[in-house]
Amino acid sequence: MTAGHKLHEIIINGKTAKVREGMTVLEAAQAAGIYIPTLCHHPALEPSGSCRLCVVEVDGQRILPCACTLPVESGMVVHTDSPRVQEFRATQLESIISEHPRDCLLCPENLRCELQRVVEYIGVRPLPQVRREPQLKDPGIFFSRDYNLCIRCGRCVRVCHEVRGNRAIYFVLDDKGLSVGTPLNRSLEDSGCQFCGACVDVCPTGALMDKRQQGLAERVVKTTCPYCGVGCQLDLEIKNGKIMQAVPDANGPANHGQACVKGRFSIPDFVHSPERLTTPLIRQGDQLLPASWEEALDLAANRLKSYGPQEVAVIASARCTNEDVYVTQKLARAVLGTNNIDHCARL
Repeated sequence: MTAGHKLHEIIINGKTAKVREGMTVLEAAQAAGIYIPTLCHHPALEPSGSCRLCVVEVDGQRILPCACTLPVESGMVVHTDSPRVQEFRATQLESIISEHPRDCLLCPENLRCELQRVVEYIGVRPLPQVRREPQLKDPGIFFSRDYNLCIRCGRCVRVCHEVRGNRAIYFVLDDKGLSVGTPLNRSLEDSGCQFCGACVDVCPTGALMDKRQQGLAERVVKTTCPYCGVGCQLDLEIKNGKIMQAVPDANGPANHGQACVKGRFSIPDFVHSPERLTTPLIRQGDQLLPASWEEALDLAANRLKSYGPQEVAVIASARCTNEDVYVTQKLARAVLGTNNIDHCARL
């Protein structure tokens, strides 16, 4: 939501805050360091207010409006945790989790789950455990789909429609009620899914989950995706010395939290493949023998010296970053003296 330059002065939980015009109450609370629980809201999506957990009490209003859709106004007095709000949230949360499995310790999303944080904050009265038949959908090769854990927040559907523009999944109504599915119950491949993983990244529970995820990462390393020159920023989650999964960086200037199927799901297999070359190889007779980078570069440089500018052509890889491609053409033009350079994406 675009914010203007005008400032509004509001009071949230007794504290005065100056916020930009166009902000919602939820955004204003977050800017003030005040937590308001929500499950349907995501910063990459248009506010929907469907989960109704972010309701607040506003002086002068009889209803409890959703903070994620309520724009700020000067003089507004907001209470985010009044007894009335707490009672409403508890009732709404009980409805959401009434059929949700309670074995969180066995769930791979344990300690990463947004629903866990919301339950911890709001608290719920003891509920009877309802056992449902397993609703495991054909997961494909990249991520799992366990609809027993789905809370119907709609994030996955909305990100597919609003952000990716793909419309591969919808809310569908069947004999088991409302659920997320594909048109005419097609497979994801036949519905036009590009397997970008955006639905996985916005899911607040373990309903959609990267198959390689193994709980919490030990450390996270930011890097640039090596699959093309766009420059998408990724967070590599590392555990036991190996890349567990690659998650798009929400603040990446080129990708803004999005990635393609290769960047999102292929990096762990590529990096840890036993067939991957991790050291240069130099041909000696009929054999390719390991060598140091210095030896390989010296060999290449000495071989190139024996050719004139018109005898050399340089082809850059589509997996190079823009910076790598720039250096490659600089090498060709300034060092080798040739304009015979192209990119493999054009061939």
